[in-house]
Amino acid sequence: MCTKMNPDRFNPTLSVDEYLAETNVLFYLNDAVTQLLEHKEEYTQFGIVRYFAEYFSSVKNGNHVLFREFGYIKATAHNRASFIRVLWRCFRQIGKNGDLLAMLEYSSLLQLLCPDFPVEMVQHAARIVLMDDAMDCLMSFSDFLFSFQIQFYFEEFLESIAVIYQDLLSGKSPNTVIVPTSTSVEQLPQVATEETEAQEGVDSSVFLECIEVLCERFKHNHPSTSAIREVLELTQRVTFYGFVMALVRHEGINQDIGALPNKSELLIDPEMDQEVEKLIAQIAISPTSNSSSSVPGHKEPPRKASPRKSLHHRKRIEMESDGSTEETDSSEN
Repeated sequence: MCTKMNPDRFNPTLSVDEYLAETNVLFYLNDAVTQLLEHKEEYTQFGIVRYFAEYFSSVKNGNHVLFREFGYIKATAHNRASFIRVLWRCFRQIGKNGDLLAMLEYSSLLQLLCPDFPVEMVQHAARIVLMDDAMDCLMSFSDFLFSFQIQFYFEEFLESIAVIYQDLLSGKSPNTVIVPTSTSVEQLPQVATEETEAQEGVDSSVFLECIEVLCERFKHNHPSTSAIREVLELTQRVTFYGFVMALVRHEGINQDIGALPNKSELLIDPEMDQEVEKLIAQIAISPTSNSSSSVPGHKEPPRKASPRKSLHHRKRIEMESDGSTEETDSSEN
């Protein structure tokens, strides 16, 4: 049930109510009116018709989630997929440079796009990559991005199967599928802890049976049952994070979400590269680019750090440098 916006404007097989529910038109219309009322002095000067046209154009193009609150970006499947794509396009250069970042650094990047993005969501995505490693280990951009996609897009589904997995691991009967409560998120780290004590995991066929029953009545996004079956039929026993990592690597699930290219093409974006090249060319021919630091009113441009060094490493050096300056100043006083 990977819900994407239908590319066709009208689907004759859907009733009016089904179409409104599938496309979330009423949700976006309500948000558009709310935004208009909150900023009417700014928007009304351009015309109401133009405002609504630009709002829904941004929704269609996926740019509407930028700098919006967390409750908005996770409200619909289209918003979640759009935010994943924005994250990829904004910080793709990190992957091209080969930089490795820690979980908190990825959290900071996400909060540049969504100021109230919760760090807990980033922790869960990092746990998929790191598994039993310490949470302060460094991760590549591609590893984190694909894990974040599964965690963010299928958040409620992962919470539900975490509860099922815990029950099976503790020996409970698989006959009853338990719908998780709001505290399920807190149980996810416990899954990893118990897996270290029971590396064999649970029976894959029993786990699959429980998940299929869950999907039949699940109202949130979940991977297709065919993809889930394909993953679980490859092994007799499976651990929770082993299963989630298999979902991360499943190309069919990635295509169903529709936010990211396949991993081999993740760092290839000719359109974005052309924009960057144009920007660099403009800076190179700028009259101020060759100005000397001796000229009044001009500061020497900061030196560009080597792309071979990770941002984490550069950040640590800068912090150490700041500390040494403070010690020098205090010694002089």
